Amino acid sequence: MTSEDLGGSSRLPQERRVVTEIPGPRSRELQGRRAAAVPPGVGSVLPVYVTDAGGGVVVDVDGNSLIDFGSGIAVTSVGNANPRVAERVKAQADRFTHTCFMVAPYESYVRVCENLNRITPGDHEKRSFLVNSGAEAVENAVKIARYATGRQAVVVFDHGYHGRTLLTMTLTAKSMPYKHGFGPYAPEVYRMPLAYPFRWPSGPENCGPEAAAQAIDQISKQIGAQSVAAVVVEPIQGEGGFIEPAPGFLPAIAEFCRDNGIVFVADEVQTGFARTGDLFASEHEGIVPDIVVTAKGIAGGLPLAGVTGRAEIMDKVHGGGLGGTYGGNPLACEAALAVLEEIEEGKLTERAHRIGEVMLPRLRALAERHPAIGDVRGRGAMIAIELVREGTKEPDPALTAEIARRCHAQGLLVLTAGTYGNVLRFLPPLVIPEHLLVEGLDVLEAALAG
Repeated sequence: MTSEDLGGSSRLPQERRVVTEIPGPRSRELQGRRAAAVPPGVGSVLPVYVTDAGGGVVVDVDGNSLIDFGSGIAVTSVGNANPRVAERVKAQADRFTHTCFMVAPYESYVRVCENLNRITPGDHEKRSFLVNSGAEAVENAVKIARYATGRQAVVVFDHGYHGRTLLTMTLTAKSMPYKHGFGPYAPEVYRMPLAYPFRWPSGPENCGPEAAAQAIDQISKQIGAQSVAAVVVEPIQGEGGFIEPAPGFLPAIAEFCRDNGIVFVADEVQTGFARTGDLFASEHEGIVPDIVVTAKGIAGGLPLAGVTGRAEIMDKVHGGGLGGTYGGNPLACEAALAVLEEIEEGKLTERAHRIGEVMLPRLRALAERHPAIGDVRGRGAMIAIELVREGTKEPDPALTAEIARRCHAQGLLVLTAGTYGNVLRFLPPLVIPEHLLVEGLDVLEAALAG
């Protein structure tokens, strides 16, 4: 992967350019207008107002060009305003923008579902349908699992994030800002320990089998396996801090589900579509989920999500039991078809691997020089560092926020995450030119040095 062959064919110069303080005067003016029009509950990581984005950069109203290590939270993996995506969407907009698939269907919806059935893990017969967001997809996966099994209980894990609707907010572990004050929550949701290697009491080498044994024991004793409809898990946790479950944990949970007629749901909303170096993160340990939930990177920035599952499970739901007015909008379907072509023709799983090959050694070298970096983790282009108080594993959210602020001020867009607010996560577009990747790491290194 070289600087010359990347950038997602963006028309924008692939460069970091800081011409004003960040945010600049025009962004600050817009921020004032926003405060009068938008409730403060809608947050923004960095209040710069965007005019253009593409390849590995985001350009704001003040003319600053920032290196993009966020991809709109793993959405614009093929590059923002990717030409193939844009052309397909424009052509579809000229034909029709909406009929509602439940009223008058169209081929592009079917083609997206055929592709999801083809590319998701497992060679069994599958069915897919389309909705608007990851949260909506997770809700539908749970709904289908309950219908198919006749059971009610749903098991999720510490540090997990699954959305902001009533049910998915309940499934989500973190209280502030996602749950605080929004209760009461949905019933029959049970949370189990996750195999979190950095924080496992007996060490990362014991984490996988011990965490799996604990979770299975608690499910069996506290709920009863025969009462569980679904286990919902992210193969690598997203908002929870890019926690990669210790080896062996997910296979053990999946086997327990198989043995007890429980639907194993892989929430691949953030990990899907080549982000981790596999097309789906479940593939890393050979996991074949019963249902795979996808969104984010599926459609290059247009709202779309998918629910893909074993035919014998999906086909149980009665006619009319699934759907929604905007689910599988024709513009979003065309975008998704273009994204899948870009991933396969552009060999973006290989590019994700290369991003990891560039970032991980550099970050590990930084960790050796900066004791505040307690852990470096992730796969492909889904990578994080966890910051702690030196000499301990005590989370340091204040330092994390300060490092992010320094990066932003120097034209590098980074995101924070984690239950404790002490994780910097890196989600560069898979088409980012390598020189921007290296320059972004230079900015991070300077930010850590103060």
